[in-house]
Amino acid sequence: MKFKVLHKILLVGLLCLTASLHCSTAEAKDFVVVIDAGHGGHDPGAIGRKGKEKEINLVVALKLGKLIERNCKNVKVVYTRKKDVFVTLNGRADIANKAKADLFISIHTNSMPKGHQSTQGAETYTLGLHRTADNLNVAKRENSVILIEDNYQQRYAGFNPNSSESYIIFEFIQDKYMKQSVRLATLIQKQFRNYAKRPDKGVHQAGFLVLRETYMPSVLIELGYISSPTEENYLLSDAGTSALANSIYNAFVSYKQEHDAESHDKSIPDAVYVPVQPETVESPTNDSTTEIITPDTAIDRSAQKKIIKTTPVAVSDTDRPIFKIQFYISSEKLSKGNPKFKGLSPVNYYKEDGIYKYTYGENADYNKVYKVFKEVRAKFKDAFIIATKNGKKVNVHEAINEFKRNRNK
Repeated sequence: MKFKVLHKILLVGLLCLTASLHCSTAEAKDFVVVIDAGHGGHDPGAIGRKGKEKEINLVVALKLGKLIERNCKNVKVVYTRKKDVFVTLNGRADIANKAKADLFISIHTNSMPKGHQSTQGAETYTLGLHRTADNLNVAKRENSVILIEDNYQQRYAGFNPNSSESYIIFEFIQDKYMKQSVRLATLIQKQFRNYAKRPDKGVHQAGFLVLRETYMPSVLIELGYISSPTEENYLLSDAGTSALANSIYNAFVSYKQEHDAESHDKSIPDAVYVPVQPETVESPTNDSTTEIITPDTAIDRSAQKKIIKTTPVAVSDTDRPIFKIQFYISSEKLSKGNPKFKGLSPVNYYKEDGIYKYTYGENADYNKVYKVFKEVRAKFKDAFIIATKNGKKVNVHEAINEFKRNRNK
């Protein structure tokens, strides 16, 4: 028994030494990792019999950060919070974006309703569309924190975390960091399984707002289930939080090694993310009947990598974002005044991978578009706000932030 314990200690020590040597020999420019302890302050997160999610998240986040700071001298660690304070979801993303982070790790603790107290295990999420009801429920619970934020309707472009319809927007997300995010998530789950000996619940995708607003490879980790008495005891123990922090750290070291190896050879392009030239949009014509394509069947994931060009709009300052409401899609062009538009006029469209996507209410003033958006949602429950700039589709939250900056000048 003593030999086994000593052997494990030596292995951990060797791993840390190897990680330290590796990090110290990398390029001088800092690699920035943002560690996000979910919830905090008046937002406790999930509540167990003995503890609160916000406390577990923070303990693991601080332990993880110390491991990286101690062993990887060229890595800069940024925390979204280091104490029990409340930070909004977009505030957490802003911290990561302003730090120009290379990686974003959001740490959370899961929970199940009464009757499922036996559920245990760790899982890691990347941004994407939920494929199961369980994944959707996890995203709804984590996103519901925005309901206690001031003016959340405008902060998140009318997103309702409790409405399944709101999550349709994640079908249209262009996430160029998906490959790296999935890789990190896979490494984390491997460590949870092999190092911490936790039940492995796998890598999943779901619509997390905090990941949607970050512009770097990002993952959201659910450490375990506070609703399980056995797992809660583990999550509240020093040994448990240390094992989980070490697992994430080991995965980070592996990811960083791969990142450094790839960065030394820039001559090989990433074929998955080679940009596609913008498509020119034709003017609408008077076509007759069409086949309606629902969001579930119309969206080819490869279409997310395209950069599209939209119809021109009458806005004097074309360097500023233009907001518009996407409310309908079809496999063919629809005639002006088509009854399927339910009286909306004038209507514009753009074409993406053979799918015609119809928009309404174009304006450079986000607040005006948002007012119209609430009326459109009464007719089209899957409508959502998009943004373009100089004729190209851009991240709507970046565009909103730019609108706010321009308004304050």
